[in-house]
Amino acid sequence: MKSIAPDVELGSGVKIYDFVNLYGCQIGDNTRIGTFVEIQRGAVIGKNCKVSSHTFICEGVVIEDGVFVGHNVTFINDRYPRSTTDNGELQTETDWVCVPTLIQRGASIGSSATLLCGVTVGENAIVGAGSVVTRDVPANTVVAGNPARILNKTKGENYESPVHESQSTA
Repeated sequence: MKSIAPDVELGSGVKIYDFVNLYGCQIGDNTRIGTFVEIQRGAVIGKNCKVSSHTFICEGVVIEDGVFVGHNVTFINDRYPRSTTDNGELQTETDWVCVPTLIQRGASIGSSATLLCGVTVGENAIVGAGSVVTRDVPANTVVAGNPARILNKTKGENYESPVHESQSTA
């Protein structure tokens, strides 16, 4: 079962698996959307992307072409989330500010990563599994941890191969 609203803009060759919820978003050519994914109004997914299962992409997120999004990735679009206003009434869309997030071309986001709003993940960057991204990730870098910190460069631009403990010469 798929829930794809009529206002979703799908490119050609898009593959969507079961149990998805898509509304008001744009998805580029040849992109694959896994099972149990929700993509909200105003989100944009580029061409040739892969969004793995159990991922949540909220309003304000722009994902450029060729991006990999692992399983169970969560994007956040509100710096100060609250259920109610100061008067105790349920908030409406006018009571909060959507803060945009940008994932640039060729980046990879590891499984179970959480990306706070207002960050940019640079071209070809890699976010390690389980990381919490609280600030911008430069292009061609690998980050991991909570909060995510730079570990090294990605292949291509001044790549530094990680040294495993078993390979250490110290």
